[in-house]
Amino acid sequence: MVETRLYLIIPLVAGYLLDLLLGDPSWLPHPVRLFGWLIARGERRLNKTPPVGPAGRPGNRSWRPTPTFLKGMGMTLFLCAATYFFFRSLSDLLWTYDLPLYLIVSSVFVFYGLANRQLVLEGRRVFDVLQTGGLEAARLQLSRIVGRDTSRLTPQQIRIAVMETLSENLGDGVIAPLFYYLLAGVPGMMTYKMINTLDSMIGYRNARYEQFGKFAARLDDAANFIPARLTALLMVLVSSSLRGMNFIIRYGRRHKSPNAGYPEAALAGILNARFGGPNVYHGILVDKPFIGSNDRPILPGEIKRVSGINHRSCLLMIIIILILI
Repeated sequence: MVETRLYLIIPLVAGYLLDLLLGDPSWLPHPVRLFGWLIARGERRLNKTPPVGPAGRPGNRSWRPTPTFLKGMGMTLFLCAATYFFFRSLSDLLWTYDLPLYLIVSSVFVFYGLANRQLVLEGRRVFDVLQTGGLEAARLQLSRIVGRDTSRLTPQQIRIAVMETLSENLGDGVIAPLFYYLLAGVPGMMTYKMINTLDSMIGYRNARYEQFGKFAARLDDAANFIPARLTALLMVLVSSSLRGMNFIIRYGRRHKSPNAGYPEAALAGILNARFGGPNVYHGILVDKPFIGSNDRPILPGEIKRVSGINHRSCLLMIIIILILI
């Protein structure tokens, strides 16, 4: 029993340390890139919807599954099941015949499953570019990590966008993968990464993906339901912020996403700032509700505080998993 626990603990700790050390180097092969290639290939073969214009969204009562929806659902379920059974079979094979190699391979995939250091680095880079390279350079740098149109954002809006991204992606890029590692080891973690990649590629509300990507988007919502709320709680705990907890309760449900509002509300409360508001996504103005009411300037030095919150939240989640194992 002790050895079995160690074979779960060692990859977790080693993968976490590798992420702290390396982040996500662009030269390193990454399974998410393979996931993206598989999704793009399947989407091109199965989805014949013309890629033009926004989609109208019929009410829930009149909506019926279309052939396009069923194709998207089938592709999503197939890729998720194939991912789980591939990594389950690989883990079982290595566990049976080569435990040292099992530990190495599992540690590498835990490292691949985490994005904590890279997330923090990307956020800090935007703040640094805004200080040293100017507004246009910062807008371009920000466009690498957010989906909104950055071409007209002010310095304040750029800093808020970074804060929102750091809080939301702490959930789906760090805490959620760790949550699924606790539930099902590397196979669970990698299956979650497939779900998240599907949502990021086809989970859009536009004419091309409204039907084909609907199931993937709803599956991602379900997969992140607990991790998003857990992320918000961890952020409040590591910050000892009662206001953060109050914001979670007050504003968490107001976000258009069923999950993103919780970590964003936690961070807005911790900083006593206002997040949200209207933004342009893929040429469409999206009027998001505000989170908080204190529309104060976000200062350049605050990125250090938020980076610390992300790192401490990740570490606390690791400790909780180690205790539970």
